[in-house]
Amino acid sequence: MTTPPLPAVIKTRVFSQQGMTIYFPQVSGLTNKMIEDTVNQRIYQETINLIQEQYSRQNVQMFAEMIGTFEVKANERNVLSLVLTNYAIAPYYANGLTILMPLTFDLETGKHYELKELFKPGTDYISQLSELVQEQIIERQIPVIEPFTGIGPDQEFYIVDQALVIFFQPITISPRYVGAPTFPIPIYKLESLIPPNGLLERMAAN
Repeated sequence: MTTPPLPAVIKTRVFSQQGMTIYFPQVSGLTNKMIEDTVNQRIYQETINLIQEQYSRQNVQMFAEMIGTFEVKANERNVLSLVLTNYAIAPYYANGLTILMPLTFDLETGKHYELKELFKPGTDYISQLSELVQEQIIERQIPVIEPFTGIGPDQEFYIVDQALVIFFQPITISPRYVGAPTFPIPIYKLESLIPPNGLLERMAAN
């Protein structure tokens, strides 16, 4: 029996300046240094992109506070899935803005995955995932701002255990107090959509 690969080592890095503290992950311990560098470059760049997006979306020159954090959702079977979070509030604003950036990598290749790349080409994953999300909105009585019309082709997601988690940014489909609505979908419900040897099949294996 093949021994499962060990989890990657995740170190916490931080950079800070007045009013800003950003914690972000750094991967180490991979046998291929080039792949390790590729993953870390993508993580660092997306961390910077979140900072820039805050300035752009809030249209301000400075913030009273900005905090960046991260959470590792999956780190096994050469699958790394994590979520970067950036919260910023400008002076005299009543509310801050939270932006989340999910990142999912195949640590065998260093490839970063978008949602469509988890599924077989030509499959209608959008409709099937949208139906499963709609079912949870009804069953869990999740408040929505407007009637739910479906996910996007590049909908944000992360992987955890044996589930694909679809999520939405705060204040997109639900009121502010809901935060970021998440919809865990067991991978077994997606078996007809996923390719052999893909990331989801790898995570679903016993």
